Amino acid sequence: VQLQASGGGVVQAGGSLRLSCVGSGLLWDYYAISWFRQVPGKEREGLSCISSSGFNRFYADSVKGRFTISRDVAKNTAFLQMDSLKPEDTAIYYCAATRVKYNSEYIPPVNPDTFGVWGQGTLVTVSS
Repeated sequence: VQLQASGGGVVQAGGSLRLSCVGSGLLWDYYAISWFRQVPGKEREGLSCISSSGFNRFYADSVKGRFTISRDVAKNTAFLQMDSLKPEDTAIYYCAATRVKYNSEYIPPVNPDTFGVWGQGTLVTVSS
């Protein structure tokens, strides 16, 4: 069971990036997928989550209206479209998965303890 995150990079404030998270070894439509980020010295912050059905989504206040989460079950992939980026969005971004019911609209608590499968992280740097 493995997640591979990619898509990070350096972007100017106001710009956009699209992160991808590819899963292997797991049944994608049995998992809720979340994105987190972490700045050194700070706690890991839950940003967004998408249900296993793909129909329900959660966004933290810090990214609501700027970030969009989506998933492609056929490709075992989840995405985080990040628009209107700010310097304070600079962090390492992680995708994570937790087992739920098949094709469910359930959104689990978006905190690190809930999620047992993690990607390796991808660095996003937003310059001012």
